Amino acid sequence: MAFVKVVKNKSYFRRYQVKYRRRRECRTDYYARKRLILQDKNKYKTPKYRLVVRVTNRDIITQIVSADLTHDVVIAAAYSHELPRYGIKLGLTNYAAAYATGLLLARRINQKFKLAYVGNTKIDGEDYNVEPADDAAKPFKALLDVGLARTTTGARVFGALKGATDGGIDVPHNDHRFPGSKREGTEWQTQPEVHRKYIFGGHVGEYMKQLADDDESAYNRQFKRYVDAGISGDDLEAIYTKAHAAIRKEPTKARGPLELGYFKARAKAVAKDTKYEKKRYNIQAKSLKQRKARVAQILTHRNVKAIKRADA
Repeated sequence: MAFVKVVKNKSYFRRYQVKYRRRRECRTDYYARKRLILQDKNKYKTPKYRLVVRVTNRDIITQIVSADLTHDVVIAAAYSHELPRYGIKLGLTNYAAAYATGLLLARRINQKFKLAYVGNTKIDGEDYNVEPADDAAKPFKALLDVGLARTTTGARVFGALKGATDGGIDVPHNDHRFPGSKREGTEWQTQPEVHRKYIFGGHVGEYMKQLADDDESAYNRQFKRYVDAGISGDDLEAIYTKAHAAIRKEPTKARGPLELGYFKARAKAVAKDTKYEKKRYNIQAKSLKQRKARVAQILTHRNVKAIKRADA
């Protein structure tokens, strides 16, 4: 039998140090985070912004975040569950929804800082980088933060990146991981027409039509919500086109009276002047003067009752 060196001995376990809690929970890549938040000392606490993109089972989260000494500060945020306000009712976690969410975030951040960059209004799938204007402030710059997500070709995080850059944010990137891109030898071949199809939900529309032709029962089962809403594969591009225009027109659209947020809704609108019952933990604290007046009122009431009993 060959000699086997014991590596995990007493000295190994004595020196073993567990990873940070958020790394154990697969939430934070500290190796990447360190390089995303470190700032030069000669910039005197100038914020270094990150475009944070997270994809969950039911939502797409995009945020502009800067790191402080003790915590992260969220400057602006946009979520895909806000897209029904702009006409995108279904498919809130696909590539097209990721693009629309990134566009919504970019328009909000430009509106917040009063930046005049319109971005790319001709969406043809070509790579776009915002150019600084000579007579205005520089465009808002942020670094893409994908967390622990796999950066594969066509991943939805790059859809949010494309939406943010088309919305007027300067995010350093290349087009190697957009849909349709592939590597041939040492060169990268890109296909803007494929990327445009994904931005407008064309890949979903193609699959809907193919499934409807092959197996109608499977189509009615898998796309039941689309069928109930009267949406076919040919309608998707028009829906996303209108949504992009609505996002650019009003990026901070208020929540509707029937909307509760995160895919929930109420049956009927609640009037603004509705008075709710005050809870014990929600009662406003009384001042010292009010408390003394209350004590005097109680004592006076007791004295009156005592005098009535004496007279009786």
